[in-house]
Amino acid sequence: MLEIIIATKNKGKIREFQDMVGGEYLVQSLLERPFPDIDETGSTFEENAVLKAEAVSKAWDVPTIADDSGLEIDTLHGQPGIFSARYAGPEKDDTKNIEKVLKELQGVPFEKRDARFVCVIAAAVAGNTYTFRGTCEGKIALEPNGDNGFGYDPIFYLPEKGRTMAELTSDEKNHISHRYHAMHQLKLHWKEIFK
Repeated sequence: MLEIIIATKNKGKIREFQDMVGGEYLVQSLLERPFPDIDETGSTFEENAVLKAEAVSKAWDVPTIADDSGLEIDTLHGQPGIFSARYAGPEKDDTKNIEKVLKELQGVPFEKRDARFVCVIAAAVAGNTYTFRGTCEGKIALEPNGDNGFGYDPIFYLPEKGRTMAELTSDEKNHISHRYHAMHQLKLHWKEIFK
């Protein structure tokens, strides 16, 4: 069985990746394969995903998938962007991040709250690295709704669903999310990458 490392400790991301990759691979994460935090010094989602994938793959000599993802809000000129996880401060705090976004958008009408989730996946395999980008378009809700998901899901409203990302089931989310779209791109090239 081919072993793949998902270079994250985020249990929500691990679950999503495992659901998408399926049972034919032994999927491990940085919870099973401890690794020091990698400084995300890149200026783009692509650069940060590559940094993580290559560092872990080189250390363990195992094919590694890493992602960098975040929220881009048009009215905020693409912020929080690559700083999404620590937007409200140095500690990752979903609640504070959401509060900061809602405060910054105070007074902005709903129709001008266009946003997207962006995910870039990097696959580092045998000295080669490939990147794949996926997005999910939506709007920033006026207030949080829903208990599923993580991060900004409670305020990311999907007009075609009439609900926030956090109000979707895992199965619904896994078929429309930015991570799903990036994984779909990866899967189109899966056989040539993981040969």
